[in-house]
Amino acid sequence: MGSPGPSTISLVAVSGAYGVRRAVAYGVGLVLGTVAVLLAVATGATAVLLALPVLRWIVLALAAGYVLWLAVRLASASTLDDHGVDVASPSVRGGVLLGALNPKAWVAIGAVFLSARVSETPTVDAAVKALVLTVLIVIIHAGWLAAGRLFAPALRNPRRARAVNITLAALLVLAMVPVLLP
Repeated sequence: MGSPGPSTISLVAVSGAYGVRRAVAYGVGLVLGTVAVLLAVATGATAVLLALPVLRWIVLALAAGYVLWLAVRLASASTLDDHGVDVASPSVRGGVLLGALNPKAWVAIGAVFLSARVSETPTVDAAVKALVLTVLIVIIHAGWLAAGRLFAPALRNPRRARAVNITLAALLVLAMVPVLLP
C-alpha cells in the first residue's frame, strides 16, 4: 500500500514544491479518493468494472491522462521560492481525482480483499479490512506528505529544482506502466 505510486509520488512532489502546509489539502483529497476506491472494492463495485472490460479501459485512460497532465505540470513547476501566495497549489479536488483514478490503489486494495481473510463472516471481513486499510491510507499519505519536506531545500535552487521535478514527473509516469500493461 505504501510503495511509491502515482498518489504517493505526486504527494511528495506537491509537498516539496509547495510546502507541507499548502499540500495538506491535496493530501486530504488523495486520502478521500483512495478511501472511495476502498469502499468501491469493499462493496463489490469493482465487480462491475471487471464485468464490463470497456469500463476498465475508460478508467485506465482517465487515470493515465490525469497522471500525464500532473507529470507535465510537475516537470514544468517553478522553484519553491517562486511559489507566492497567488500561485494556486493543488486542491482537494485534484487529490480526490487522482486518488479515485489511481489504478495502483485499485490493484493493491483489490489484492488485499481477494487474498486475505480476517473473518468467516463476509460483512465482518470487509468491515475489518476497510477499517485497517483506511487507517493505513491516512498514515501512509501523512508519511509521504512529510517526506516531501526533504525535497524542499533542493527545490529552492532552480537547477536542482528542475532536476527533482523532472525526476519525480518521470517516476510518476513510470509508476503507471505496470498497471497499464495487460
